[in-house]
Amino acid sequence: MPADGPRTEPSLAEIARQWGRIGGVGFGGPPAHIALLRELCVERRQWLTDANFERAVAATNLLPGPASTQLAIYCAWRLRGPEGAVLGGLCFILPGLALILALSALFLSGSPPPWLRGAGLGAGAAVAAVAVRAGLGVAGPIWRRVTGGERPRVLAYGLVAAAVAATAAPALVLVLLACGAVELTWRGLGRGPIGVHAWPLLAASRLAGARRLPGAPHAGSSLARWLLPGTRLVAVSDPGGVGALVWTALKVGALAFGGGFVIVPLMQSDAVNTYHWMTDGQFLNAVALGQITPGPVTQTVAAVGYAAGGLAWGLLAAVVAFAPSFGFILLGAARFERLLADERVLGFLAGASPAAAGAIIGSSVALATGIAETWQYVVLAAAGIALLALNRGVVSTLLLAGAAGALAGLLGAPIPRA
Repeated sequence: MPADGPRTEPSLAEIARQWGRIGGVGFGGPPAHIALLRELCVERRQWLTDANFERAVAATNLLPGPASTQLAIYCAWRLRGPEGAVLGGLCFILPGLALILALSALFLSGSPPPWLRGAGLGAGAAVAAVAVRAGLGVAGPIWRRVTGGERPRVLAYGLVAAAVAATAAPALVLVLLACGAVELTWRGLGRGPIGVHAWPLLAASRLAGARRLPGAPHAGSSLARWLLPGTRLVAVSDPGGVGALVWTALKVGALAFGGGFVIVPLMQSDAVNTYHWMTDGQFLNAVALGQITPGPVTQTVAAVGYAAGGLAWGLLAAVVAFAPSFGFILLGAARFERLLADERVLGFLAGASPAAAGAIIGSSVALATGIAETWQYVVLAAAGIALLALNRGVVSTLLLAGAAGALAGLLGAPIPRA
């Protein structure tokens, strides 16, 4: 726990209760999570000062992975150290994770009735519009913050990443890292040691850029053997086995700069095109489930894991995806103040963040290709108007899109099976 710790110290039971409550009612993504955490920690209980909380938000936004999850873990760390961080983080994640796995069993397996399949197809049709809304939400503050001379580079990073997300998503991680490296070089900060407090960026770069020798095991397979010692599920000869799932989840949890929705093109490429765990329609359903359930959108990876291998694989995917967030806080929280002042970390993110925003917007193209029926395009158009022109909420728009799909199923509209 830091020296300038909380004004009062809550019990671990209180952290479990309050962080679990926020995880259970935290619909609306990071803005809602941040507001709920601030209301609890600063305004209602006065466990943290305004300055404490603002620095926490700034520091966790510098890290890859789900920022609001890391903020929940970090606030609990400030209050009760490592024990509080682990307990608070788990209680924040588990309510939404349990719900998304239950809904995955309903939507991604078995043979649900037409109206229920229609609800999934309706909500899934709106996801492409949600991606555009999310990308613009990330891009807007970045664009307003940069100066005129920086804007051509920022625009270039965004356009390149958008094109890659729309056409060649497997290369997206390398593009995000490359944009950060280009910006570092442009600012003349690319030489010399970057500092131990930026180890997650270096580790991500090394992991994503590593090459395999012919016949060598995939990085995900090695990690899976470490996580699951003695397991027989990991087989290098099986390109869609548990090792592949671990690698997908690790990319989602450790290499996603710029907000939760940047994980969508990363997951879609692996889940649909590379390993064929899901159809396009099932993936759209999974993303919609991640949006209408409370908690971080990163838990969408649990739905991907469920489709790949059932409940155990869904839980494994969630464990791997959220493990980096706990690791970043437990190993690096004491150095966060230096992160905020390190020019090289800020320079890297000045390139990676606009690329992430472009990737989110570009993912809408790939998501729209998963639409199969004409009536779904009508739902997509209506969702686009609601989200982009009328500024309606994401959760309410997805629920209405799902209701429209259910009605379409009841009226006999074509409802393809997954």
